[in-house]
Amino acid sequence: MKWDITSLFIILLVVFLITALPTAIRIVNQYQRAVLLRFGRFVRVLDPGLKFVLPYGIDRTLYVDLRIATIDVSGQDIITRDNVPVSINAVVYFQVFDPKPAVLNVENFRQATTLLAQTLLRSVLGSHELDDMLSEREKLSKVLKDELDKSTEPWGVRVVTVEIKSVDLPEGMRRAMAKQAEAERERRAKVISAEGEYQASEKLLEAATVISRNPSGLMLRMLQTLTEISIEKNSTVIFPLPVELLEFFKAKTEESRKA
Repeated sequence: MKWDITSLFIILLVVFLITALPTAIRIVNQYQRAVLLRFGRFVRVLDPGLKFVLPYGIDRTLYVDLRIATIDVSGQDIITRDNVPVSINAVVYFQVFDPKPAVLNVENFRQATTLLAQTLLRSVLGSHELDDMLSEREKLSKVLKDELDKSTEPWGVRVVTVEIKSVDLPEGMRRAMAKQAEAERERRAKVISAEGEYQASEKLLEAATVISRNPSGLMLRMLQTLTEISIEKNSTVIFPLPVELLEFFKAKTEESRKA
């Protein structure tokens, strides 16, 4: 009878070990931490490696990934401060730095961070004008990052960065901005053309002053211009003839008659 009890005890022990061992072994990866709960109460955070816990549901382990994760916040319709409807797309990079509050203080820290990012994106960007969103995107991204990080810190979540991917404008606003840009380019072209005309007139005035110092200088300039035109092999040449040249030939003709 004694041998039968010992055998039964050994059998029960073997059965217990076989059934308990799978539920007592925990493997925590290097990029993870495991929050250990015993009878529903927090015990400690398990570091990476092979860990043994109490079996049969006495100990419960909740794994938390410590790698940087991303949230795609897309299609957020916003009315800017200057009453322009836009659609904002952004990306949030976050990381769990403390597994304990990430498990105990919030039900689902990823979903909570996503909803909070959507709310802050609408509230923060809605208080700025459209020109600020287009020209100061880095500044607004930093403001969003600081506000979001401040709110997620009690959850053990650190916001690494927030990037505004795109600002989608209505078709009418795009056409208006295109017309504005085109008008601005035309204005700059006219200003540059007027500046060129002004500089050219100054140079022409300087050249006229130099040529006027000697009457033969004008004749030489005319002959040079005729030479340049003749190279192009034009069939018709329209060239202004100064009155002084006619008077010169007239004086030569009268001298020849008198002679």
